[in-house]
Amino acid sequence: MMIENCMLCPRRCGVDRRESVGFCGAGALARIALVSLHHWEEPCLTGDNGAGTVFFSYCNLRCCFCQNHEISHGGKGVEVTDERLAEIFLEQQQRGAATLDLVTPTHYVPQIIHALDMARAKGFRLPVVYNSGAYETVETIESLRDYVDVFLPDLKYIEAASAKEYSQAEDYFPMASAAIRRMVEIAGSLQFDEDGQLRRGVLVRHLVLPGHRHESMRILDWLWQNFGDTIQISLMNQYTPMYKAAEHKGMNRRLTTFEYESVVNHAIDLGITNCYVQEGQTASEKFVPTFDNRGV
Repeated sequence: MMIENCMLCPRRCGVDRRESVGFCGAGALARIALVSLHHWEEPCLTGDNGAGTVFFSYCNLRCCFCQNHEISHGGKGVEVTDERLAEIFLEQQQRGAATLDLVTPTHYVPQIIHALDMARAKGFRLPVVYNSGAYETVETIESLRDYVDVFLPDLKYIEAASAKEYSQAEDYFPMASAAIRRMVEIAGSLQFDEDGQLRRGVLVRHLVLPGHRHESMRILDWLWQNFGDTIQISLMNQYTPMYKAAEHKGMNRRLTTFEYESVVNHAIDLGITNCYVQEGQTASEKFVPTFDNRGV
């Protein structure tokens, strides 16, 4: 789990991040692009004041349609010490955040664990949300057993061809499915408080892509067969053709109503009840945060 021989994600670059960087681009210190109270997460994570998001820079995926590409691929942000990271966690609690929402945290897990230990020693008590692309190793997820309350993975693809073309990760589904199994094992079944806020469990997001509704249905099949209603699902229709999407056939358009509704109907036919769906015009660049280093 040390950054001296980094094997934190399935890339297993093995680089000494004190001296160089691997595929993701992350170095020895955590880099952050935005600290905010975010109201656009799922309702069970935001409460009245919003989720306390911490947007980490860099990523171990290369999604051609990434709306956060300036930080995930470009690395925009500010490096912080573990001590400052702990202070940020405490500041989010002081702002009244419903949760601590760690966005794209995989490559900084050692720093996050250290910072959480320090923050807890000073009274930190928010539910911790691990908000990732699910391209994880089981070992890294296991290391979070005593630190994460809610796992919030994307499950992007089930087909190797899609994962390879759009995210440069042909082994995405084998890695992500094993990681999600471990997340469910660690977090257990869904636990909500009296206000409907999720306090423990796994919430799996899936963004329906244009031209891939049948792949989305297969993902729902897998989730239902393996976990039933012990997890929460969030089906998203907000795909926006940004960044390098136009370089890939069929990806330079928004999702049709028919495509999204057919996936939602498939979830209903399966018997899935713990499922968020989106209504209205959610596919817009206006929902992309401004990464201006606020709160860092």
